[in-house]
Amino acid sequence: MKMKERTLGVTVAILAAVLFGASTPFSKLLLGQINPLLLAGLLYLGSGAGLTLWICFQRLIFKAKNQEAGLRLKDLPWLAGAILAGGVVAPVLLMQGLAVTPASPASLLLNLEGVLTALLAWFVFKENFDQRIALGMAAILLGGVLLSWQPRPQLGVPWGAIGIIGACLGWAIDNNLTRKVSAADPAQVAALKGLVAGTTNVLLACSIGARLPSIPGLTGAALLGFLSYGVSLTCFVLALRHIGTARTGAYFSTAPFIGAILSLALLHEQASLLFWIAGGLMILGVWLHLTEHHAHWHRHEPFVHEHLHWHDQHHRHAHTPTDPPGEPHSHVHRHEELVHSHPHYPDLHHRHRH
Repeated sequence: MKMKERTLGVTVAILAAVLFGASTPFSKLLLGQINPLLLAGLLYLGSGAGLTLWICFQRLIFKAKNQEAGLRLKDLPWLAGAILAGGVVAPVLLMQGLAVTPASPASLLLNLEGVLTALLAWFVFKENFDQRIALGMAAILLGGVLLSWQPRPQLGVPWGAIGIIGACLGWAIDNNLTRKVSAADPAQVAALKGLVAGTTNVLLACSIGARLPSIPGLTGAALLGFLSYGVSLTCFVLALRHIGTARTGAYFSTAPFIGAILSLALLHEQASLLFWIAGGLMILGVWLHLTEHHAHWHRHEPFVHEHLHWHDQHHRHAHTPTDPPGEPHSHVHRHEELVHSHPHYPDLHHRHRH
């Protein structure tokens, strides 16, 4: 994989974490006037509506031709599963769990999302990892635990804890299933997820008596959803394409620390010693991932797919007169069998056995 593609994958993964982490302090400002489940729905809906408007704006106003590959019929089952698990089931389980679980253990349990994402990627979807990646993930996880640690943690009701763990598992399944459609246009994938998940959660919230907020509150939630959910998810899908699920999940797990940093600045909260230790552990974990070097002889099996690409060592195919000119571009292309060695991540072209 070209260095610029690896750099792009890492950059957008961290950007996704920054944008999502920013949602925490700003959501706190909105929770005083909006029901939690309704707010979750409005954030998703704002992301889907905002991205849809952006896609239409590009095509209608700028007359820009989309270079990314569109979703195909074979992608829909994977996307539907991701939306169901992460956009519908997980938020409901989370809200039910939070209703009967004290805040301190709930915060600790939410750190399981990154771990479950990596475990599913490694052991179910057979994504490669080594000791360095596992240590980096452990450091980020420990930082998350310390970040949410309370001096006197309270014991939660078991059913509430099970609900929160179920929500984390739902998001972990979502992350892994979304990787299956990461070759498609990330904005299109994120828009569909936002529209379906947002509409479902808003309807659920209204069915239990939640009332829509005022126009300023509605506008604020929609804008926050577009940036912290929509643009963040678009970056997340793009990162899945270039660096795989587990590594993307590891970078994304720094979002709580980023959110806490912003809370210190915006909400004037006080930082404890554990906060800075947690930050150091997360930085260590990110450094372990950034300095990873994975290279060996590997075989690319022949296969056909479509995605945005440059003509690099993995794309030496012939073109037809109907294929788009210039680079990067997207069209259906065939990969012939190839055996070589070079540094690589588990991207679209490196999901081989080890």
